Amino acid sequence: MSAGGACLFCSLARGDLEASVVHEDDRAVVFMDIQPLVRGHLLVVPRKHAAHLADLDPDDGAHLFRVGQLAASALRASTLRCEGVNFFLADGEAAGQDVFHVHLHVVPRHAGDGFGFRVPPDYSVKPRADLDEAAEAVRRAWLTA
Repeated sequence: MSAGGACLFCSLARGDLEASVVHEDDRAVVFMDIQPLVRGHLLVVPRKHAAHLADLDPDDGAHLFRVGQLAASALRASTLRCEGVNFFLADGEAAGQDVFHVHLHVVPRHAGDGFGFRVPPDYSVKPRADLDEAAEAVRRAWLTA
């Protein structure tokens, strides 16, 4: 929640604030991003507040992605330019999350749209030993997560 306890996405999901809603059901709301990366950029927002993925009810998480799939299909079937779709979910400030209510970005893509992902300068195939070491660290934490 933001300062003062108010959550922007909770307010939008309740209908307290204006939004360009595309779809809503008892668990989620889909609306246009007010600052779209490209035309048609959607946000899928669970109605129940969860600041981070670890806080999200697993059934709400599954529903979030089912609705995201439907949103992607709708974008492809719409008259909007859509040659592909990216899903993006930022979990935590370091990952780029700026509204602390879990939300899935569904971004229609087309050649030359100006949007993309940057890779770090050392992006390359890593040695198996490094991958195995990282896998072991995650496996150990998996049991306690």
